[in-house]
Amino acid sequence: MLYLIKVYFMKQSTILHDVSPEQITSLFEELKNQIKVLNEKFEPKTPTEYLTRNEVVDMLKCDLSTLWLWTKKGKLTSYGIGNRTYYKRTEVENAIICLNKK
Repeated sequence: MLYLIKVYFMKQSTILHDVSPEQITSLFEELKNQIKVLNEKFEPKTPTEYLTRNEVVDMLKCDLSTLWLWTKKGKLTSYGIGNRTYYKRTEVENAIICLNKK
């Protein structure tokens, strides 16, 4: 069961020595199973969407002064670059709470 796999990266080729067809089949089956497991667990990372103050105000249908108050009270978290203020869409959506508890 001795087999040697040499990989030459410059040539982008693989040379197999002393490997039986059964061993190659076994290696590919293991690889296939690992890929299947990775595909089941894979969750693509979605980029964070930042909203401006005006976009949040339009989304929540409120005034800029209300948004400022909610930010000051800690209900919403603001982020900034320079003199620009942004809010994460997910945080704004998560700040909305259900009022009708059943």
